Amino acid sequence: MKKSFLFFAVMVFTAASLFAREGMWVPALMKKYNIEEMQRMGFRLPAEEVYSTDQPSMKDAVVIFGGGCTGELISNEGLLITNHHCGYGQIQRHSTLENDYLTHGFWAMDKAGELPCPGLSVSFLEYMEEVTGRVLAGTDTIRDENARARQIFLNSAAIEREASRGGTLRAQVRPFFYGNQYYLHVYKVYTDVRLVGAPPSAIGKFGGDTDNWVWPRHTGDFSLFRIYAGKDNAPADYSADNVPFRPKRFFPISLRGVNPGDFTMVFGYPGRTTRFLTAEGVQLITGQRNPDRIAIRDKKLEILNRYMSADPKVRIQYAAKHAGISNAWKKWQGEVMGLEGFEAVEKKKASEKEFEAWARKNNLWDNHFETFFRNSGELHGAYAPVIRAADYYSEIVLNGVEAFTLAGYIRLFLNQVERDGAVTDNARATVSRLVSGFYKNYHQPVDEALLTSLLPLLGQDLEPRWLPAGFAGWMKKHSGEKLLEKVYRKSMLTDSLRLKQYLAHVDMSGLSRISRDPLVALFLSLRSHYDTQIQPRQLELEAAMEKGMKDYVAGIMQMNEGTPLYPDANSTLRVSYGQVEGYQPRDAVVYHHVTTVDGILEKDNPAIYDYDVPDRLRELATKKDFGRYGEDGEMPVCVVASNHTSGGNSGSPLVNGDGHLIGINFDRCWEGTMSDIMYDPSVCRNISLDIRYALFIIDKFAGAGYLLNEMTLVE
Repeated sequence: MKKSFLFFAVMVFTAASLFAREGMWVPALMKKYNIEEMQRMGFRLPAEEVYSTDQPSMKDAVVIFGGGCTGELISNEGLLITNHHCGYGQIQRHSTLENDYLTHGFWAMDKAGELPCPGLSVSFLEYMEEVTGRVLAGTDTIRDENARARQIFLNSAAIEREASRGGTLRAQVRPFFYGNQYYLHVYKVYTDVRLVGAPPSAIGKFGGDTDNWVWPRHTGDFSLFRIYAGKDNAPADYSADNVPFRPKRFFPISLRGVNPGDFTMVFGYPGRTTRFLTAEGVQLITGQRNPDRIAIRDKKLEILNRYMSADPKVRIQYAAKHAGISNAWKKWQGEVMGLEGFEAVEKKKASEKEFEAWARKNNLWDNHFETFFRNSGELHGAYAPVIRAADYYSEIVLNGVEAFTLAGYIRLFLNQVERDGAVTDNARATVSRLVSGFYKNYHQPVDEALLTSLLPLLGQDLEPRWLPAGFAGWMKKHSGEKLLEKVYRKSMLTDSLRLKQYLAHVDMSGLSRISRDPLVALFLSLRSHYDTQIQPRQLELEAAMEKGMKDYVAGIMQMNEGTPLYPDANSTLRVSYGQVEGYQPRDAVVYHHVTTVDGILEKDNPAIYDYDVPDRLRELATKKDFGRYGEDGEMPVCVVASNHTSGGNSGSPLVNGDGHLIGINFDRCWEGTMSDIMYDPSVCRNISLDIRYALFIIDKFAGAGYLLNEMTLVE
């Protein structure tokens, strides 16, 4: 397929293939905009089977899993499947040196063996509806932008309160198309969720960071949980008396496999895309933001890798942290590669010229969109140094040096005490809980290395105006070991028992002691500068850019009146559809649509952690003992398709034309990670686990085949 691209071609579909492959569509609007095209491609169900508020539909089998993934129901007993990396934090929390579930996997052999997961929740969408008129009511005559935003907030809050039914439901009003439309989403939230099964990381994370974002892929990226409810099937806090949740709908599972050209649909909660960015916005990402963040995370990962490889306990402690850091780090690299290789900035400029031609023709350019583009350039020029400072503070101060996270908890404690005018039992209990949780996954030598490696970057790379007074000079005098002696080793925060004892007995007269703590004082100085000098300017400029983008996108909508457009992802339920399809990323390289366990054996190398195949899997693969899950003597592992996905789609169901589950979405190919910003149908592919491989692992590898008895398998 030709790699031609026009800005509006991502939304104005003149070719059926483009229409099919691109877009994160609003399910409530499928019947109006998408279902006919989907059916021509091979979808054999009506729109009401996907989304309906009058009857059970697929939306009732799909959940927000935790805070940022998707999951789906696969039995009438609340059994839920999602990605291994989505359940990773829960698996880690249950892991110890004695019961290392990260390494060895975990399988409950009956419901009594399932592990509670405090703090984990799943959310079902009850319904969504457009509320634009209600949200914007009373704003037409308001000229002050802050006052207008305040009225929108108040209107949205009133709508959410009404829809929440006294707190029994969770309601959210979300802007679409930069605030040109608003939709209400109402959820039912279940909080008793238990871990049922997870393969060892050598399967669930096979290939690790080496293969992350890369095709061909051989990762068994799945984990199993179960939702529990009260005896009335309503949400209930954890209790031994709770019973498995009975869903309105769950997915039948297909054992028939996939073929090139088969219809595929992904149904889930993509996080955030920025498809309407101007050329300046794309240039800022490729030329500054991604390179800055990649460079800082290079240092973080080098430190974590060094300590994790030397100590199994540290490996467990930092497994989830490492995964969180490395995921975006590698994605940003692929994104830059794709956008630069696709000449995204130049294509954006060309499409903006087309928009200008339309605006001039309709007498909308002078004194309107001309002003937007002029202001956009000026705003991005002012924004670049501010967002560089914000990115550095985010990566180093807010999410880098771990002791600063602990100092942040102390800051919250001090603020609460100041508000209350006393050290209350509630304040003491809150900070004690946070502190105890922090030390569980903390290794001081790691943090010392992070401090001495990362903190100097602030003084080296940022202009003095973005730093507290005298900070750069102070850093020159206190680098390396001097920094550790001056700040770290004199701090109470590095001694958990000492800190816990202090917090258990501190009163108002003793607060100055913790405020003067060297680590706390350093953090408070940096955080105060960020809060007063960086973040306000960042938010001011972003608000100005958002206002301009709202007008610009309104122009795009006007230019394409009568043509269906899809809004940027914003963690709300979306449908994307395409087909099983390989791709050719470069000359003479052709990727097929499926991988098999043969590729696992080819990569097998016990000397490399990412490729150390478990003995049991090696045995089954060598003997080709695949049971009923294999196909023609092979065991499919992963499948690639042309569905438009993003972060948040991790764990989403990959569904065939009959509405049967054929895979679990977990990644995108590296060449196509730019799809959050710009879409190229020739290389943008989503990567899913073939559901048959998950069943094979559950049954043949783990010996937990009893779980399949509650599933509906279609042969």
